[in-house]
Parts: sequence; C-alpha cells; structure tokens
Amino acid sequence: MRVILLGAPGSGKGSVGDLVRSAYGIPKISTGDLLRDAVQKKTPLGLQAASQMGKGGLVDDALVLALLRERLAGLDCRIGYILDGYPRNLSQAKDLESLDGGRREIVFLIDVREDVVARRIGSRRLCPGCEAIYNVITKKPAREGVCDGCGTSLVQRQDDRPELVPERLKTYHAKTEPLIAYYEAKGVLHRIDGNGTIEETFRPIRLVLDAVLRGTEDSQARP
Repeated sequence: MRVILLGAPGSGKGSVGDLVRSAYGIPKISTGDLLRDAVQKKTPLGLQAASQMGKGGLVDDALVLALLRERLAGLDCRIGYILDGYPRNLSQAKDLESLDGGRREIVFLIDVREDVVARRIGSRRLCPGCEAIYNVITKKPAREGVCDGCGTSLVQRQDDRPELVPERLKTYHAKTEPLIAYYEAKGVLHRIDGNGTIEETFRPIRLVLDAVLRGTEDSQARP
C-alpha cells in the first residue's frame, strides 16, 4: 500500500508518518530528506540537485521523481511506504502513478485550523546538526534550546517565522486543493481532524489502515 499524507505546514504530517511507520513497519519517505541525503553524499542525482539549487532555483519535478524511483526500488518498500510531502501538485501525483501505479493508495488529509497551524509553526525548532525537529509546546528537548540527539543548539527556520505563515498557507491552498479534489474523485481520500494531539490524529488513521489491511487479507484468503 502507498500512504500519502496531505496537510498544511504544521499539520503534523511528519509526526503522524512516524507513528504509521512504527505501527505498520513500512518506511516513511520524505523527498526533502532524499534530496538532502543525495546532496550530502554527492551522488549523481545529488550533484544535479546541488547545481539546480546553487543557481537559486527549485529542484525540478523530474529530478525529484528520479530520486523517488531510486528509493522505491529498495527492498523495504515492497510491502508499502508512506509519503510525507509528496506529491505537492497534480503533475507530481500523476508522475507517481506512472512510476508505481499498481499499488493500493490511501490518502489522508490532515485538516488543521489556521490559528493552530500558526501556533505550531511559530513554536517549531530545528537542529541544524542532525535535522531533528522539536516544538517548544508539544515536543520539548530535555535541555532547553539544545538537541537531545547531538547537543547542537536549536534554531528557528526562517520560513517558520509567524509573519510568513499566511503566505505559506496561501501557497499550500493554491497547490494542494486540486490534489484534494483529485484524490476525492478517486475515492481514496480520508479527511482527518488534526487539531488535537498527534495521538488523537493518528487514532482514526489507524482505524482506516487496519480496515484496509483486513480487507486485503480477506480477499487474498478467498478461493
């Protein structure tokens, strides 16, 4: 199965994806992580990405898809995988289906009020050393301002500043609303209330995934 997580910045996609990964034993794939890893390791695709970013541009869809193709060839993706942050637009959704079209798709839209999004983003902190993410309200480090894993001082990303949230949400709505309609028309979209805790958000997601897996097992058991 392919689990796709949609939601605004600060909706909790990454944390929910971690819970899905732990519960079902399938990898969580972030195209941002794939890009950073490829650039750091100076792979052929990573060098292409670094060149595009070095010119001040965004990495194009074809290169992101090539990175994803490499990752999905991994043995750990045979049973299924979770996509966090991809696809971001209709073109990417169709690219994904051409790449791995035969796999069952379950899409979750994590709905969060804009005031909650603003509060979560404003309280988010990043470790520049190991890229761990913290939240000064819901996921505090053991020592204030210091990463639990590597001891690096935490920072706030430039685009996490509260005054930039409205513009980020505007961009999100413009790009994601066509995706929502697309997956709704396919009958694979599930809307999830993401205004509570991560555990509360995950509960209905788990119910859906358990039902899907039970249905798969039942169909395989039939003669």
